[in-house]
Amino acid sequence: MISTLSQLRPGQHIRVEQTINRREGAWKKSTTGELVEILTAPTGSWFAHGSQDRYWLLRLRVRKPCGEITLLSLSPDSELFILDSEAQESTSASAPV
Repeated sequence: MISTLSQLRPGQHIRVEQTINRREGAWKKSTTGELVEILTAPTGSWFAHGSQDRYWLLRLRVRKPCGEITLLSLSPDSELFILDSEAQESTSASAPV
């Protein structure tokens, strides 16, 4: 994922597949769109002990084809695909822990 993150540029088309594991089975969600921004931001959680008493998460701001802008928090279960206009999938990786 580290090498993929260095390849990401605003304007690229990406797909993020996120999985939430539950006792009853996994939920899967896929979001496709244009990458607007890559950022790290704190959770705001008062009990997380990290830098400045906050737990920092990697986040992607994505513009969906309908125009909606969404902010995705990446987890270890997230998968990132950089889409190519010709082949539709050129690179894939898993999110860092």
